[in-house]
Amino acid sequence: MAGQRVTIGSRDGGRAAAIAADLGHGVRGADNATTAREADVVIVAVPWDGHAETLMSLRDELAGTIVVDCVNPLGFDKQGAFSLAVAEGSAAQQAAEILPESTVVAAFHHVSAVLLLDSAVDSIDTDILVLGDDRAATDVVQSLASRIPGARGVYGGRLRNAGQVEAFTANLISMNRRYKIHAGIRVTDL
Repeated sequence: MAGQRVTIGSRDGGRAAAIAADLGHGVRGADNATTAREADVVIVAVPWDGHAETLMSLRDELAGTIVVDCVNPLGFDKQGAFSLAVAEGSAAQQAAEILPESTVVAAFHHVSAVLLLDSAVDSIDTDILVLGDDRAATDVVQSLASRIPGARGVYGGRLRNAGQVEAFTANLISMNRRYKIHAGIRVTDL
């Protein structure tokens, strides 16, 4: 809706095309490999359980690409959401280990998909923390985040700090459930 060219990838290209058609706005769909090969920036938005396997299967196609990891390693039980330990430190750090020829950036962990897809919402009052070790790549992702009306891309530190950002999503889920909202975060005095 912000005018960015978007391709949705899926293991099933037909499924991706159907979802893209439902979304409209010029979004197209293709299989994951085609999407990864053709994109300048790839946003990885898969369930934690399929994270490593998905990235390993696309390692060659993602070489030389900025890969934005927005995966939150979370578990859920009757008490709610909770953060899962990741051997590498975070999902983004796991991605960086699996994709040594890609530039991995962590971002988009705290933005509500419900608000993003709601055509009645004109502006999303939230900051999108962007973490990474490559300044040019974090600048690209900050700029991409800032294309969302009302959102700001904010540099949040090196990739080694992505674990805290991913884990905080469990707190936001708890707030959103308690207050029946779609809260994000806003960094003040910036």
